[in-house]
Amino acid sequence: APDPTGVEFPLECGPTKAVVQKKASGDLDGDGRPETVAVVRCDAGSGNPPSGVYVLTQGTADTPRVVATLVDPKERFSVSDFAVRDGAVTATLLGYSSTDVPSCCPDVTDRAKWQWKNGAFVRSKPSEARSV
Repeated sequence: APDPTGVEFPLECGPTKAVVQKKASGDLDGDGRPETVAVVRCDAGSGNPPSGVYVLTQGTADTPRVVATLVDPKERFSVSDFAVRDGAVTATLLGYSSTDVPSCCPDVTDRAKWQWKNGAFVRSKPSEARSV
């Protein structure tokens, strides 16, 4: 499976670096080769920086590359539960009901599931946002 170490993620971290928090692998597109899904955020030291969720494939080069963004850090989600199982990616996303909510304390929980369909990752579980 592709190793996320050293991969350039599309994440603006300024003076800090991107850190892979969690990773899991599985054959998501049915081609017989595993992809790796990585949960990545900026190494902020404190607070709760938003996470990105990215799909990596090995491709033909030595270094794995990002082929899909499932969660963009601009959406301000943190990722708690996360798994790759049966060709699908599942995650629990912790977010905010408004920009007034402090970043320490997400107040919305959303369960998400993505599957490869017709050449793209499709979020198959509709948003079921609820306050926490």
